[in-house]
Amino acid sequence: MKAPVAFFIFNRPQLTAKVFEGIRQAKPNKLFIIADGPRSARPDDRDKCAATRAVVKQIDWDCEVFRNYSEVNLGCGRRVSTGISWVFEQVEEAIILEDDCLPHPTFFPFCEQLLEKYRNEPKIMSISGTNWLGQWKPEQQSYHFSFCGGIWGWATWKRAWQGYDYEIKLWSNRKIRQEIKDFIEDEQIFKWYDQVFSQAYRGEIDTWDYQWMFQCLFHSGLEVVPSVNLISNIGFGEEASHTKKPDDFRSNLPQHSMLFPLKEAKELVIDREYGKQVVKKLSINSHLLVRLKNKIKRWSAG
Repeated sequence: MKAPVAFFIFNRPQLTAKVFEGIRQAKPNKLFIIADGPRSARPDDRDKCAATRAVVKQIDWDCEVFRNYSEVNLGCGRRVSTGISWVFEQVEEAIILEDDCLPHPTFFPFCEQLLEKYRNEPKIMSISGTNWLGQWKPEQQSYHFSFCGGIWGWATWKRAWQGYDYEIKLWSNRKIRQEIKDFIEDEQIFKWYDQVFSQAYRGEIDTWDYQWMFQCLFHSGLEVVPSVNLISNIGFGEEASHTKKPDDFRSNLPQHSMLFPLKEAKELVIDREYGKQVVKKLSINSHLLVRLKNKIKRWSAG
């Protein structure tokens, strides 16, 4: 496979081994491995990080390997963002996977073909492997366009990443906020972006992806979304940084096989109905979790 792959690891050797096996089967010509360092307050991290790095030592195919290992803990936000910037100091495009994002074998050719197709199309900022609905109009086309946000198995270009700002300083600009709101054209969705962008701007959350979403929206950018889900997040649980609820509907989403040749999307426009269905599903999931927690509290009190 000609498209470079960037693989982010930390302290979960078993998950890393599963995702790495998917990468091994794809056999990329270039592999970038980025690792965060152990946390000083977690003595067991040192052994876990070492065991995780051992998983990716054995490369049994013809491959140019680049490693960027931090000996101190940078945290999720700084490690991933600096890692992606490092990758794009050396290549023009890359497929990006974290240690809990298990890819379907067809994820790689899907990304590779579309990296080439939209390489010089500034409107397209990223290619996602995740379809939150499982399937969406696969009989009509192989992919559609949405707002950027699918970072559980994705691909992008150096030209799209340029200008990424971890501190999203431009979020303080009222005119830019209004332009993003006009682009989104949905009050409910904008309220969610407003909340998370403000948290990132104030430094209240250790993440990098909200800043990336801002980068895309600032440029009125689009994301390619596959008509079938190609990524399963297998990392929900207590060891995860953010995805700690195993009963979240996004945990272990079933994968489907992408069919080739790809059926091209007809227009470079956002499929807003897909977005509404995703928001609806997220909202229902959130309400169900709240109700379940309330029931558990009542049972405990009784």
